[in-house]
Amino acid sequence: MIRLAVVLLCFFTASPLLAEKPNVVFILADDLGYSDLGCYGSEIETPNLDALAANGLRFTQFYNTGRCWPTRASLMTGYYPHQVHRDRLPGLGGGTRGKRQTWARLLPDFLRPHGYRNYHSGKWHIDGKCLDAGFDRSLNMRNQGNFFSNVGNQIDDRPVEPAEPDSGYYATTATVDHAIGCLQEHSENYSDQPFFQYVAFIAPHFPLHAPADDIQKYADAYLDGWEEMRKQRYGRQLKIGLHQSALSAVEPDVGPPYDFPDAFQKLGPGEVNRPLPWADLTEEQRRFQATKMAIHAAMIDRMDKEIGRLIEQLKSMGQYENTIIFFASDNGASAEIMVRNGGHDPNAAPGSAASYLCLGPGFSNACNTPFRRHKTWVHEGGISTPLIVHWPKGISAKGELRHTASHVIDIVPTIFELTEIEKPTRWEDEKIPAAPGKSLVAAFERDIEIEREQLWWSHEGNAAIRVGDFKLVKGGGEPWSLYNIATDRAEAVDLVESEPAKAEELKRLWQEQVDEIVELVKQSQPNPRKSKQ
Repeated sequence: MIRLAVVLLCFFTASPLLAEKPNVVFILADDLGYSDLGCYGSEIETPNLDALAANGLRFTQFYNTGRCWPTRASLMTGYYPHQVHRDRLPGLGGGTRGKRQTWARLLPDFLRPHGYRNYHSGKWHIDGKCLDAGFDRSLNMRNQGNFFSNVGNQIDDRPVEPAEPDSGYYATTATVDHAIGCLQEHSENYSDQPFFQYVAFIAPHFPLHAPADDIQKYADAYLDGWEEMRKQRYGRQLKIGLHQSALSAVEPDVGPPYDFPDAFQKLGPGEVNRPLPWADLTEEQRRFQATKMAIHAAMIDRMDKEIGRLIEQLKSMGQYENTIIFFASDNGASAEIMVRNGGHDPNAAPGSAASYLCLGPGFSNACNTPFRRHKTWVHEGGISTPLIVHWPKGISAKGELRHTASHVIDIVPTIFELTEIEKPTRWEDEKIPAAPGKSLVAAFERDIEIEREQLWWSHEGNAAIRVGDFKLVKGGGEPWSLYNIATDRAEAVDLVESEPAKAEELKRLWQEQVDEIVELVKQSQPNPRKSKQ
């Protein structure tokens, strides 16, 4: 008995996953394309994220939901967003105004009873108040239409004092200022407790706003056009072994997912709403498009610099080694073109507060290299995101790739396993339904496939399901297409005709998932067909 106790003591002491509870930092970018980081093939300078990847893991087939608020719901709850009223199915309410069920708690509510302090900095886009969701501190960036103004933002669910117009305020920097402030307070007052920190940047979501010096760095970098940028990124991806996919075909008829014709009158003759051949554009159009991409790059470059400051804070606290850092994006790069908020002044410097620019389909297509389509669609370009995982104390692998198919629904169960927390089965006398995600911890040590029945998507008429290597997908109003993702992530060779039985099987499974969600949602929405949401 004594010998057994000694063996168990040695095991629990030696195992990095069973030592003192780790801190967790999840960093989420907004509208960042699959190839927008240096370590995923980009020319944009992202040395801090590249360093995390070089000393950690990069997942090559990690998925989001294709849109911002559904991804955030999945990330924080571990459910498909439709299961928790945060995306719509035909005949059911939900979406941006949907309210989660009482049992659909966010991650901090489960971490807090185990001693964790919880901090949020940046975009929210989840229903309810931040502190009510289990966070101890929060900066809620409700102003998402002007990166140079904090008007409308909230700290700890209360309005902030507006910054002076010439204060130098910039949202990406302010996000990390708040995150660092939370860590400093934690170090001073709660150093005996672990922490969870959720850092949700707005960047590089439109409007394309960045400090002038950051934009200047990339001012002429994209004048060769989106085809050349795509070619160069694809070549780097192949060189680093990121994937073996062919480069998807450009779809010149696929433009923004929503039509705002008045935007083109405001934006002028430089705007283009299709990924047309670069050589066919006018000189004015080429300069306008290249400038927009330069601002997009500047926003990512600045985000990486601010992440570097956050990392330095962790190091200064002595917490870097035992902090698990995740980085991902909420959806693919965006093809949207619109003018909102304060409008667009064509005489203002591009990227300044008075301008309102969107990336558009040409460079969005290139940012999602090598995949098809964009944010909102559930083809690979809309739902594929970088995932970097870095934890010096717990992950021995350095600079390795992980190829298992995985999804934002997997983050909650992964964090539960890493923190040795068993998720309760009830919340305030309500049963908590089983969640669809799988822990990814087993893939941290070696490149294995996490077994699962399926991954599933549905958003505004776009739909998909992946079972093993087969993916069935359609855009709104289009017929189903079937692809073997193991050999064709470019979604180029439609197998519907040659594999009719497999296509029918996946159609059935997709519908079964819909039916299950409908039954779950009806329990908390008695009259779903009367919903006006």
